[in-house]
Amino acid sequence: MNRQWQLARRPAAEPTIDDFKFATVDRPQLRAADDVLIRNRFLSLDPYMRWRMNDAKSYAPPVGLGEVMVGATVGEVVASNDGGFAPGDLVLAGGGWQDYAIVKAAALRKCDAAGVSPTAYLGVLGSPGFTAYAGLMKIGEPKPGETVVVGAATGGVGSLVVQLAKSAGCRVVAIAGGAEKCALAVERFGADAAVDHRDPQLAEKLAAACPNGIDVYFENIGGRVLDAVIPLLNPFARVPVCGLISQYNSAQPDTNETPLAKLMQDTLVKRLLVRGFIVTDYLAYRDEFLAEAAPKVRSGALVFMEDIVDGLEQAPGAFIGLLKGQNKGKLIIRID
Repeated sequence: MNRQWQLARRPAAEPTIDDFKFATVDRPQLRAADDVLIRNRFLSLDPYMRWRMNDAKSYAPPVGLGEVMVGATVGEVVASNDGGFAPGDLVLAGGGWQDYAIVKAAALRKCDAAGVSPTAYLGVLGSPGFTAYAGLMKIGEPKPGETVVVGAATGGVGSLVVQLAKSAGCRVVAIAGGAEKCALAVERFGADAAVDHRDPQLAEKLAAACPNGIDVYFENIGGRVLDAVIPLLNPFARVPVCGLISQYNSAQPDTNETPLAKLMQDTLVKRLLVRGFIVTDYLAYRDEFLAEAAPKVRSGALVFMEDIVDGLEQAPGAFIGLLKGQNKGKLIIRID
């Protein structure tokens, strides 16, 4: 049998447990010549999933009501109709919130687990790590001596952005939620300074941490954090827009956010580059990223944190906590 979490209803604002349905169905069967049956072992939980719960036009179609929640997984091949994969192979797949999945061979990537945990392919060596690399290096283009500000700086994406920016010779200011995460950004990931986005004096403290302005802002948060960043952007600053987690649960737009007219005026006057991106836009650079990142992960030069929760049944609660900033590091479900 196959346990799975389905989307039961679309959240009006913050999701609740009742928006998900736990079901047990028959295990899927191989049919097409390129079908591969995967037994999911680890499931990645990521903020983008909240967007996919809405019935709205976006970069990817929404999850349908009654359909399995989407998500990246690391799993083991159980059976295969494709000669490129054999039972026992460890693979990165889009297996979703369930025990078993049929995945097309072309959508699978074998995991080289030598010297690293398989879960690294859901974080530092997976989509979050590659997102950090593509956004910072291909859009942000950091230069030695510049100031880079990183939103959600202790998460799976932000923590790697901090380290990549430091490796590029930049001064890095982290933005994180709470004193514990701010300390983590500095002490574990190497940021030069950190600012708590919950602080009522966020704007003043961010300005003090960036005396020479901001050259690259890696956007993960939006809302009042963006309000504080915009006045500090230097001419020709670059803003890779990776996520807007402060807005994902909003039923209505926040009227206190930076007016679009003001943002566009600054974009023109300061000649800013504000570029939204999805990691799949940069797949041509994935091998380049892995060639650079994998040896550093194995040697310990690139550090990461994982927040692993045991049990598929815990996925909705853990996901709701993720949207509230309760995780520390990359959030992963270890499926029973």
